[in-house]
Amino acid sequence: MKNSYLIITSFLVVLLSSISIIAQDKSFLYGDALPDAPELAPRGAYTIGVRTLNLVHKNQVDVLNSKKGIDPLYDRPLTVEVWYPAALPADTDASVIYNEVMGSSNDSLRPLIPFTFEGRAVRDADPLVSEGAFPLVVVSHGYVGTRYIMSYLTENLASKGYVVVAIDHTDSTFKDAGPFQSTLLNRAIDIPFVIDQIETIEKSSQTNFLSGLVDTQTTAIIGYSMGGYGVLNVAGAGYSDGLTAFFTGMTGGSTAIIKHAASNPAYKAKKDPRIKAVVAFAPWGMERGVWDAEGLKGLKTPTFFVAGSQDDISGYEKGIKAIYTGAIHADRYLLTYKNARHNVAPNPPPSEALAPGLHIDEYYRYAEPSWDERRINNINQHFVTAFLGIHLKQEDYQSYLDLQKDSNEKDWLGFVPRSSTGMELLHALPKP
Repeated sequence: MKNSYLIITSFLVVLLSSISIIAQDKSFLYGDALPDAPELAPRGAYTIGVRTLNLVHKNQVDVLNSKKGIDPLYDRPLTVEVWYPAALPADTDASVIYNEVMGSSNDSLRPLIPFTFEGRAVRDADPLVSEGAFPLVVVSHGYVGTRYIMSYLTENLASKGYVVVAIDHTDSTFKDAGPFQSTLLNRAIDIPFVIDQIETIEKSSQTNFLSGLVDTQTTAIIGYSMGGYGVLNVAGAGYSDGLTAFFTGMTGGSTAIIKHAASNPAYKAKKDPRIKAVVAFAPWGMERGVWDAEGLKGLKTPTFFVAGSQDDISGYEKGIKAIYTGAIHADRYLLTYKNARHNVAPNPPPSEALAPGLHIDEYYRYAEPSWDERRINNINQHFVTAFLGIHLKQEDYQSYLDLQKDSNEKDWLGFVPRSSTGMELLHALPKP
């Protein structure tokens, strides 16, 4: 017994020392695998490229300037970042610098503070077209957020053979945060528009970098917080009449959101066959009446939910878990990080967020009080790889999802022994 105790103690010392070294080593970047990362978490075989595209969605409702039921129109700009398999040797030293800000526009207590961080990609690299088209993944951030806030996942998926497009949602980023009604309306509009634009660009010219590279007919959509709110609606979970009434009252009488309501026959008849899977991290809205039982019945696309059991933004029992329970027509999973709050999706806090004197929310924009964010990142990479691999690539990953409910009872498949603690995974099959 004494020898067993010494062996276990020695193992823990080595593990903690390794993690400590990694935390101090600048060679460890967002998304890299910790020593106890689960099996599917590490990056894939592809070296990846990254490019920025500036899109414009013309003639959209300018809900921030609606008055007495009259909706002016405007051309809505959207910046997106595209990660993709690149035509580079596997041993290429891939490196890119992402430019970001902390703080929030129009907030005197939290001024915008520029910072940079490094990723493992090559800016404007030639695409790898020799292997045929790769499935598309579209990523939607929270309010407020950025297209880079989940780079640990976007880079990871691209390295495994996906074209990943993350959106900067206008009026909803750190740099341009505007009134909430724009986010309420535009999430479910921006996401399908971006899918359409990627498809149009891919078909428009054989000289475009997306030509022959992306298969938009095999698409997944991933959303975090307000992004989760958006992807669920795009996938069929129609908004409640309660939300549409609230929205109309807060926007000077605009009824634009009715197009996305479950009670709207045109919405109920619309389904995008390109979307094969949904991942919803901490989706917002259930506790605020965004969905009712009828609306959730419309979600029929396979969906993987991720939540913290102590989420105080989206709610858990009456929030995210209630969405999971109510989506009775979807094949769905719910991964719960016990004692985690809302930040179950973003990158770890940047080093700049540790500076003395900053508002605590700059740190808690990213951090979890009871979890190492890098650990959450690795677990997310593992499960999203399995889930998308099954539904977009027909890969044999089902055994990684066929797990007992409580991770504390037995080591989960794919996890380092003794490392799968503090989680729960639920699975429900769709009702006829």
